[in-house]
Amino acid sequence: MPGRLGSGHRLPMRRRLVGLYALTLMERDGPLHGYALSGRISHRTLGSWRPGPGAVYPSLRRLVEHGLARARTSGRRRIYSITPSGRALLARLRRERAGGRRPNPDLSALWAEVLGSTDAGSFLVERLRATLASLEIEAARVGLPPERAGRLASAVRTELVRALPRWKRPVGRGGRAPRPRTEDDGGH
Repeated sequence: MPGRLGSGHRLPMRRRLVGLYALTLMERDGPLHGYALSGRISHRTLGSWRPGPGAVYPSLRRLVEHGLARARTSGRRRIYSITPSGRALLARLRRERAGGRRPNPDLSALWAEVLGSTDAGSFLVERLRATLASLEIEAARVGLPPERAGRLASAVRTELVRALPRWKRPVGRGGRAPRPRTEDDGGH
């Protein structure tokens, strides 16, 4: 079953994502309950993923345990709301991302091997294709006129085609790929 390791343990990355998305929704839209969170994720992923109770409730419980959210009971439901610590965490993550610093390392090469790809480059190209398809779906979802969405996708593809030759260089010293050339340092 996708998203599971060994004896039914969910991949930790999805649990963290559920928790961070829950905090984001709480910050933007106010308190929520677990079933609503699952529905919002399903809606946002166009139905491709609807996390079940085994992913949603442990994530929400962990947010409470870490002081990032608080829970209260309303009828039969537990309602979760973000705390100042939760807001601070989201602000820090956003600052790190905006500053160009990735909060987590890019593990694409490892995922390529885990998923059976012998060529990390091909794996990354497939991820780019999937990302472009997602971009087109998102453009339609927010009501971007089809011709404008097409121009946007075309511009992204053109830039990728221009960038690919800069990356097709031999591996540098220490087994690391050299950084891509830019116009500033003589690249085309």
